[in-house]
Parts: sequence; C-alpha cells; structure tokens
Amino acid sequence: MMPRLGEKYKDIEIEIMSKPVAEYQCDEYFELELPVAPAVMVAEEIVVEGAGVSQDKVEKVICRCLEIDEPEKKGFLGRFFGKMERKSC
Repeated sequence: MMPRLGEKYKDIEIEIMSKPVAEYQCDEYFELELPVAPAVMVAEEIVVEGAGVSQDKVEKVICRCLEIDEPEKKGFLGRFFGKMERKSC
C-alpha cells in the first residue's frame, strides 16, 4: 500500500519502520510515547494503531494533510471496471 501511495502523492515522504516484536513490547519503547505497533501515522496524526488500516483511510488523511481534494471512492465494481478501462487503452 505505501509504495503505491508514495508514487501517487509525490509531495509526501514515506518512512517504514520495522522491528522485531520484542522491541515494541519493551519498557523503553513505551517511554518514547509512540503508537502501539502496528501503526500508521501521517505527519503527527495517528491514523490507526494496533490494527490494520485500509488504503482509503490512509489516503483520506494524506489528502487532508496536503490540503487537496480526496479521490473519488469507488466500490468493487467501479474499481474492477476502472482497471479494465485502463487496460484496454
């Protein structure tokens, strides 16, 4: 998800941090006052912590942060037929 969003929104910097679970569950990590892993943050806003998140939700927060209009959300059929239209061009 993050590489796709990084390609779409060139004005954002994406940093992915990955550590062993034991490092997220130690006292030193909790003292840093960072969100509970797994987490997604956009600027200083915690989008979600301790669970998965949809790309739509992350994209909404990115658009709000960049002060741009949110993309039109499409249902399953809209995404499916949108892909078909792009392939046929």
